[in-house]
Amino acid sequence: MRHILVYADSLSWGIIPTTRKRLDFEERWPGVVELALIASGHKVRVIEDCLNGRRTVWDDPFKPGRNGLSGLAQRVEINSPLELVILMLGTNDLQSTHQLSAWHASQGIAALVTAIRTAPIEPGMPVPQVLVVAPPPIRAPKGPMAPKFEGGDQKCAGLATAYRKTCDEIGCHFFDAGSVTASSEADGIHLDAAQHATLGRALSVVVAGILSKHAP
Repeated sequence: MRHILVYADSLSWGIIPTTRKRLDFEERWPGVVELALIASGHKVRVIEDCLNGRRTVWDDPFKPGRNGLSGLAQRVEINSPLELVILMLGTNDLQSTHQLSAWHASQGIAALVTAIRTAPIEPGMPVPQVLVVAPPPIRAPKGPMAPKFEGGDQKCAGLATAYRKTCDEIGCHFFDAGSVTASSEADGIHLDAAQHATLGRALSVVVAGILSKHAP
């Protein structure tokens, strides 16, 4: 059994846009990935560690525990041995509470990758591969989330390009979620069930390639 850790935010937790409800596991993209890989003959388990509001390396001024760097090394230690860690973060870096850009988010991602690679895992256990997924661009925010993400559609400009450059520099895998799906029309931020399915199917192909290339 090969274990994959998804370290992410509400876009992966599966919040249903404009609600506080959650999609079922098989509807969320991590679940779609797991089921597709199993169906294709891979013995895998996808572990979800997805926290609503999680940033890359910044604190939320209103809610504790949203700094993604805090405790990440221990998450890797807890769930080891891991074949792969999938990072899909950055959307919350662009909230109206922060004056941050795509470049800042990409530097946060680099810090997270370093934390994964230097986590205090047991001797002999593998250092996991890392797949960075750039979240789809924020549309003009709508509904209850609009004030929190005011201006996010401008601040997210160039996010995938910045992430790709960072991944090339630090040597980890990269996928642009925006290449296969947009964000929800309902709130401009999250993913609806059909978008989760689309992203999950695309990522299952990417992950299968990584697992095959790094076979034990």
